[in-house]
Amino acid sequence: MHNLLDDYAHHNALRDVSPRLKLFIGLASMLICVSSPYPAAPLFVALFLSLAAVLLARIPVRIYSRLLLLPLSFALLSAGVVALMQGEGRVLLQMQLLGIDLAVRQEGASLALLLLARTFGGMCSLYFIALSTPMIEIFATLKSLRIPYSVIELSMMIYRYIFVFLDQAARIHSAQVMRLGDAGAKSSLHSFAMLASVLFLRSWEQGERLVLAMDSRCYDGKLNIMEQAGKATSLQMLIVAVYLLLASTIAVLGRGAFLL
Repeated sequence: MHNLLDDYAHHNALRDVSPRLKLFIGLASMLICVSSPYPAAPLFVALFLSLAAVLLARIPVRIYSRLLLLPLSFALLSAGVVALMQGEGRVLLQMQLLGIDLAVRQEGASLALLLLARTFGGMCSLYFIALSTPMIEIFATLKSLRIPYSVIELSMMIYRYIFVFLDQAARIHSAQVMRLGDAGAKSSLHSFAMLASVLFLRSWEQGERLVLAMDSRCYDGKLNIMEQAGKATSLQMLIVAVYLLLASTIAVLGRGAFLL
């Protein structure tokens, strides 16, 4: 899936838009979602950024919906637990499970809806950044914002080698499956232990190779990053300002929009 995200980040219709502007939109939207006391603003953010990703960046609807499906499933489970375990007030739904009386009350339902809306809005904000901005441009933007070089370089190496190690783990697992390493619980546990130990050794060896390669190229503690020269236009900044103003207004005035 990381290759898929990188492909869309490099070839979407918003590729030439200023990365600073896209990062600002995503981070400001996350802040609005987290700080909003009512569900209306996060849902507005989710709708706006989803339309921007699908219509402006031209991300296929099927791919975008698949990306949202997994985090939303966890959010639904969490919201269900919150609705059953938290809150007071009028009983909206009552049931009995295994001899235990469960009830969804007004305050718990409102809190669960807020949790679900914040999760949905935050994930749409995150996917807007991931699907429209390549990681190298994000690192370059962080460099221009005077983030310490050590933090940026560690982030770049972590991002690169996470997928290298995932590929190694997938190959080892495939080899184990071909040798019936998953035949039974005992064999599966033994195979997992072997995979973890071998992956640790491969990671150690890969780190030593990386240090040797960087020293042979006269590494002086800094990695040069080329920053994209694209700048935000006046129209783009106006649209972003209007969007953030609307989202902030809804966050303040949206008390009665989803009041249960």
